[in-house]
Amino acid sequence: MILLFGLLFVICLVFFSALNWRRAVKAAFVIVVFEGALRKWAFPQSSELIYFLKDFVLLGAYLRYYGSRILRNEIYIQGNVINALVFMSAGWCLFQAFNSSLGSPIVGLLGLKAYLFYIPLMWMLPDLFHTEEELYKFLRSHLLLVIPTGLLGIVQFFSPASSPINIYVSGEVTEIATFGFGPGAAVRITGTFSYINSYSGYLIVCFGLLLPMVLTQQRWQWRWVAAFELFLVVINSLMTGSRTTVLSEILFLLGYLVAQGLSRPSGALRLVQRIFMPAAVVIVGIFVWLRPAFEQFQRRAALNQDLSGRILQNFTQPFDFIGYKELDGYGTGATHAGTPFLRKILDLPASEPIPVYYEAEMGRVALELGPIGFFLWYGLRISISIALWLVFWSLKSSFLRQLALAAFLIQMIQLSNFLVFHNTFPLYYWFLSGFVFLLPQLERVETLRYEEYLAR
Repeated sequence: MILLFGLLFVICLVFFSALNWRRAVKAAFVIVVFEGALRKWAFPQSSELIYFLKDFVLLGAYLRYYGSRILRNEIYIQGNVINALVFMSAGWCLFQAFNSSLGSPIVGLLGLKAYLFYIPLMWMLPDLFHTEEELYKFLRSHLLLVIPTGLLGIVQFFSPASSPINIYVSGEVTEIATFGFGPGAAVRITGTFSYINSYSGYLIVCFGLLLPMVLTQQRWQWRWVAAFELFLVVINSLMTGSRTTVLSEILFLLGYLVAQGLSRPSGALRLVQRIFMPAAVVIVGIFVWLRPAFEQFQRRAALNQDLSGRILQNFTQPFDFIGYKELDGYGTGATHAGTPFLRKILDLPASEPIPVYYEAEMGRVALELGPIGFFLWYGLRISISIALWLVFWSLKSSFLRQLALAAFLIQMIQLSNFLVFHNTFPLYYWFLSGFVFLLPQLERVETLRYEEYLAR
C-alpha cells in the first residue's frame, strides 16, 4: 500500500511539473535548498523518496520541454566541442552501466542518473530566460533563500549537539560533527541541508553568484540585501568547519579581482571601491558579533594541516587507480553511496570487490569509468570552463560578464571536488554550464532591443 501511494505521488508530481516546465525548473532550485529540512525534520520516514523529489520535478519539465520540441521537430543541438564531449561521455557511461563487474545493470541506472540526469538543463536555459532582467530577478529571488538558511545555521552553531535542530538524515548518521570533543564543543552546521558536504556546495555557489549581485547596478536596498546575504554565506562557511569551502571562497575572490583587473584595467579601482563596503560589513559582522565562529574555524584549521596533501591526492589518485582494471572500469555507479542500499532492497547480485579505499571524486570516476571515461568526463568539464572564460571575454554587458566569470571560477575551483557524487552541486553546475549558451543570447537580445529603440 505504501509503495502504491508513493508511485501515485510520483506520477502526479511529474504530471503537474510537465504542465509548466519553466515553473518546474525554478521550483527545483527551491526544493534543493529545503529537501534536507524535509528529510531531517518534516518527513524522516520518507527520506529516500524526498531525496529524489527535485529529480521528479525536473523529469516532468524535461518531458514537456523536449517532448513538445520533438513533436514539432524543433530539436536542434548545435555541433561544438562541448556537445560532442557530452554525447561521447554519455555513451561511455551507458557502456559502463552494463559492466559485468557491477553484478546488475540496475546499479548502472543509478550511476547514469548521477552522471547524466542534470545535463539536459544546460540546453534549456536559452528558453528559460528571455531577457537579462528575467535572469537577474530569478537569481535575486533565489539568493533570498540564503537568509532563512543562514539564520538557521547561526542558531544551529549556538545550539548544543543534542538539540533536535542539529541532526543529519534520520537513521543514516547518529552523531553530529563538532569542532572538538566534549559536551561544550560547537556544532559544525548543516543549515537546511542533509549533511555538511551538501551545504558546503550550496555556500560556494551562493558566494560566487552574490559578488556579481553586490557589484551590479541596482537599487541600494537590493545591494545591501545582497551584502547581508554575503555576510551570512561567509559566517555559515566558517561554521561548517569546512576548510575546502573557505579556501574555495578565498580563491574565488582573488580570481575574480584579478580577472576583472586584467580584462578591464581602467575599472579595477572602481571595482575595489564597490566591494569595499560589503567586505567591511562582512568583516565587522564576523569580528564584532560572531567572533566565536572565526575562532572555532581557526582552531580547527590549525589542528588539521592535511588539506594540501588531500588536494594533491585528489589529482594523483586517479592515475594510481587506473592500473586496477587497465582500460576498463568497475562500472557506472560502482562507488555510489546509494548502491549498497539499492542492492539490499532489490536483492541484487554482489559486485566485483574494489580492492582499494576511495573517497575523492576524481579517483571514484577513474574506478567506475576507467581511463577512457575519466579523460572524456574531465575533458568535458574543462571544455565547459574554457567556453565560459571565452564568453566572459566576448561579452560587453557588465552584469552578464560578471556572471560568466563567476560560473568559470566556480567550475574551475571545484574541478577536483564532488559533482557526480553530490546531492546539491550538480543542479547548479549544469545551470551555470548553460551560461555558455544563455549569456551571449541575452546580450544579442539586449543589443537588438537597444537598436530598435534608437530606430524609433
